Amino acid sequence: MSSSAPDTAPAPTAQPPAASRLSPTKLALLVLVGVAIFGWLAHFAYDLWRYEETDDAYATGHIHQISAQVSGQVAAVLAIENQNVRAGDVLVRLDPLEFNIGTEKAAAALAQAQAARAQTRSSIAQADAQLAQAKAGDRQAEAQTAQARAQLSLAQLTLDRDNRMAADRAVTPAELDNARATFAAAAAVVNAAQANAESMKASITAAEAKRAAADSEMKAAEAAVRLAQAAAADAGRQLAYVTVKAPADGRVGNKNVEVGNRVDTGQTLLVVVEPEVWFEANFKETQLARIRAGQPAEVRIDAIPGHVFHGQVESVAPASGGQFALLPADNATGNFTKVVQRVPVKVVLPADEMRGFEDRIRPGISAVIEVQVR
Repeated sequence: MSSSAPDTAPAPTAQPPAASRLSPTKLALLVLVGVAIFGWLAHFAYDLWRYEETDDAYATGHIHQISAQVSGQVAAVLAIENQNVRAGDVLVRLDPLEFNIGTEKAAAALAQAQAARAQTRSSIAQADAQLAQAKAGDRQAEAQTAQARAQLSLAQLTLDRDNRMAADRAVTPAELDNARATFAAAAAVVNAAQANAESMKASITAAEAKRAAADSEMKAAEAAVRLAQAAAADAGRQLAYVTVKAPADGRVGNKNVEVGNRVDTGQTLLVVVEPEVWFEANFKETQLARIRAGQPAEVRIDAIPGHVFHGQVESVAPASGGQFALLPADNATGNFTKVVQRVPVKVVLPADEMRGFEDRIRPGISAVIEVQVR
């Protein structure tokens, strides 16, 4: 009976540690990834420490809403969409017919008022001449009255003397009668001179009244002329308003007017956008503690990827954007929920930074702005 050899199990092989299973390439790759992550975190922390950033930023500029200053029918549209215009260029013309009629009527009314004023001036000159004549006559009447009174006094003295001498029969009755007649004649002359003087004074009073009336007429005429001049100026101004001109250099946009349209006063016809552009960055109020005017800023524009513009902070708004809203929030009523407010910060780019990109940076486009605060 034969005996078989006992079964022997193979000895287990020792497994190498997990680290030893990584190849040098993988290990180096993991190290590089770790270094990259650490570097990114360090760069992110450095940026947080050195910069304040917001993506709530937009380009803005001077945008002129060109509106009609008078109502009328459009006769010509001389501007097209996206056209470059210069200050003073004619953009739209309204039909001037009705305004020409108004100008002619105002000019006629002004001429009539000026003619009435000239006539009143002539009346004043005539009244002045009559008053001067009356005063001269009054002076002459006063002189004549004084002379007549002197002659009356002389006749009175002669009569008194002859009456005394008649008692002694030193004068004849004829001489006494002659003295009496002379006295009576002198008295009559005095009465006539006084009547003439009173007539001259009445003439002066009448002339002064006429002069005062002429003055009143002149005031009314001057007021009528001023009113007519104002009406003529207003008519001329309205006639000038039929020509709508560009207020500044820029580019035409949002044109919504065509020939034949009836436009009303204040109706927007088109928009002129000036070439000057700046950025309005809305930072959170918690970011403002480190933002000051004059700090450098980096601007990344969504419409121009891959390019960084370098500008600076020009100013910080005096209030949050919510205060300039049409309906500012009233936190004094109802339930209160604190909301972080944003404050507009104006960032400008120098001309050399924008050179070559003037046509690509337009108001309204978005941007990301970083302000260097350290």
